[in-house]
Amino acid sequence: MSDDPPDGFVRVRGAGEHNLRNVDVDIPRDAMVAFTGVSGSGKSSLAFGTLYAEAQRRYFESVAPYARRLLHQVGAPHVQEITGLPPAVALQQRRGAASSRSTVGTLTTLSNLLRMLYSRAGTYPRGAARLEAEAFSPNTVAGACPRCHGLGVVHDVAEELLVPDPSLSIRDGAIAAWPGAWQGANLRSVVRALGIDVDAPWRELSKEDRDWLLYTNEQPSVLIPPEPGRIDHSYHGKFWSARKHIMHVLADSKSQRMRDRAMRFVRSVPCPECGGSRIRPEALAVTFAGRSIAEVNAMPLAEVVKLLRPVADLPEAAAATPTAGSGESTEVAVRICGDLVARIDVLLRLGLGYLGLGRRSTTLSPGEAQRLRIATQLRSGLFGVVYVLDEPSAGLHPADAEPLLDVLDQLRASGNSLFVVEHDLDVVRRADWVVDIGPGAGAGGGRVLYSGPVAGLEDVEESATGRHLFGRARPFGHRTRSPQGWLHLTGVTRHNLRDLSVDVPLRVLTAVTGVSGSGKSTLVTQVLAEVVGRHLGQAPEDQDDAAAPVGLLDAAGLESFDRLVLVDQRPIGRTPRSNLATYTGMFDAVRRLYASTDEARARGYTAGRFSFNVAEGRCETCQGEGFVAVELLFLPGTYAPCPTCHGARYNAETLEVTHRGRSIAEVLAMSVDEAATFLADAPAASRSLETLRDVGLGYLRLGQPATELSGGEAQRIKLATELQRARRGHTLYLLDEPTEGLHPADVQLLLRHLHRLVDIGNTVVLVEHDLATVASTDWVIDLGPGGGDAGGRVVATGTPAEVAANPASATAPYLARQLERS
Repeated sequence: MSDDPPDGFVRVRGAGEHNLRNVDVDIPRDAMVAFTGVSGSGKSSLAFGTLYAEAQRRYFESVAPYARRLLHQVGAPHVQEITGLPPAVALQQRRGAASSRSTVGTLTTLSNLLRMLYSRAGTYPRGAARLEAEAFSPNTVAGACPRCHGLGVVHDVAEELLVPDPSLSIRDGAIAAWPGAWQGANLRSVVRALGIDVDAPWRELSKEDRDWLLYTNEQPSVLIPPEPGRIDHSYHGKFWSARKHIMHVLADSKSQRMRDRAMRFVRSVPCPECGGSRIRPEALAVTFAGRSIAEVNAMPLAEVVKLLRPVADLPEAAAATPTAGSGESTEVAVRICGDLVARIDVLLRLGLGYLGLGRRSTTLSPGEAQRLRIATQLRSGLFGVVYVLDEPSAGLHPADAEPLLDVLDQLRASGNSLFVVEHDLDVVRRADWVVDIGPGAGAGGGRVLYSGPVAGLEDVEESATGRHLFGRARPFGHRTRSPQGWLHLTGVTRHNLRDLSVDVPLRVLTAVTGVSGSGKSTLVTQVLAEVVGRHLGQAPEDQDDAAAPVGLLDAAGLESFDRLVLVDQRPIGRTPRSNLATYTGMFDAVRRLYASTDEARARGYTAGRFSFNVAEGRCETCQGEGFVAVELLFLPGTYAPCPTCHGARYNAETLEVTHRGRSIAEVLAMSVDEAATFLADAPAASRSLETLRDVGLGYLRLGQPATELSGGEAQRIKLATELQRARRGHTLYLLDEPTEGLHPADVQLLLRHLHRLVDIGNTVVLVEHDLATVASTDWVIDLGPGGGDAGGRVVATGTPAEVAANPASATAPYLARQLERS
């Protein structure tokens, strides 16, 4: 690299990462620069794959080779030259960490300070020894509750699971958890010999007898006489309670079938020893301001600040000397509380005051997680850094986006540069500079259409961003529909929803809106999914392990549905072996097509031969991965194309079979657009490919690993998979922020399909923040008025125009402005 000229610009020459086509571009420093373009155009390839990757590579050049092995590196970018590039920090959109031990407190490092506060300045019981900070952490041996090992939950049985039908007698199988066949008959004989009526309905037995049968650890051995009229011998039968039998199976059985059956009678419950706090009793006995650390972890951040601010505001000179067992007003307490309050104040400004320090990161939206990371960076006080941000406004209500933009302005004013990959046009309007990539996606993109002040983008005719930014794009229009019935829910209680009543209209497109944390996703992807799924006998995937069952509520209108489809942004696979073609089922049709060729028949190849996951067809050198790991000793390990198959994933014999001159590996390397033409003679594959193109995914490769897909792409793949199966009938479609990560041009494509689903008689409910999408719906349910405990209520319902006129709604003023634009 040449010497960096001090002219205030980052100059990129010859960038060729992914679909970028020898890109040259100059980007100003000390400014907010928005990278725009349709989904898949190459924005992230330039911002993250090129600029951030090169900044990281340069930094690692200064790190000792041995230390580099311990650091995650994104690899050197394909670029000829970059000059004027400062150090960079990446803040990318990611779902909550996979570990159930990760929390808001650990993500923000606030937990470290809080533990130090309790260790050094807490009030201890009389005679108790002072504990180290680690003793207040559920993630250490010193602090974890010994019963649940710091998880906060234990797995145990419950009577309603063990005895699903209390009208049955023991003889008729009331205790469903007991084994069948001879073992079950033996237990019934033992119970009868113990004097308990096995023919009475379960509910008529005494509570003492019911609890003993289900939960006792006693195992009496009883003499069982021969059955009357049968030639049997008497024997001693041993009793097992239902709970003891289930736990025995789970602990000792080698049969997966028996273990799976036993798991049906087990559920997660708060640990009875620590009350779900995850911390051992000695640490829970220490208090600060009258609260244990578990109580503070459970409080909203806004309440934590109120608790700590009186101590933080004490002058250090007035701090007291420690007294026996307490140091709450000492200098140590004042300094730690001051730091905690200052850090939490940033989170409050970002609208996250409803979160608690103990909130699991797995339950956070990408927008919440990114705001937490941004707040941490703001407190770091770095200067002269490039912050590369991945859609910071994604998943945010407009009311929450405004304070976020104020914080970004503060980062820029502190002497930093902001390179922001963004689709939100309000954020783009606020930028100092815009780099627009396009004009299309995949091979149709990868060019810089414009780089300059935002106003100049209006003159770029081929820019899809310019058309939407300056009002030249035609707004999505449709005929407004009226509800054709209602699903009435009353008594909904989960998370911050408290005894909620809501009416969901049928056979229309409904948007559920509200500020972040108001309860939208809880209502739609958990409560609605569980209630309707339970009615239809469909078990929706568990959304939140820590969530309590919906429980008893009144639901009228469930009989209207005959199918439930939940489409969220979770990955379509967790390994590179899962890809677009395998997830949609299209690859089955492709493999059958290759198995039907004359060459395959002559060799006796079946469709299974054309899978890269089976020994017959895959390359054995790389086991069908297409690449091999290369160990570089003191340098970080890397991956290289397989030397045998050169990335094709199949063995040579399989690749000799072709269709229209192309091997199956070459088909996997095609984009959806290319494959739609090549596979036009395969109706099953063609139908799937056309649906993927319709939702704007024509640029993806058929073999693109699931691990490379964004949340928005994964959700559109799921939606396309459902669209190709769509049939007449009344299906309830539930979608969680389907427009997240989409360019306005792609949003219109998506809306066209959602409205088509409604037109053929289905009900579609969206959790949504995008105002253009909300304005195009038939009905709006607005939750709020705030987040956390301040939310969870229905604030307004009606058509978009009716909600926009409601003064109680936080969404109303923004929606009214959007309707005026439309």
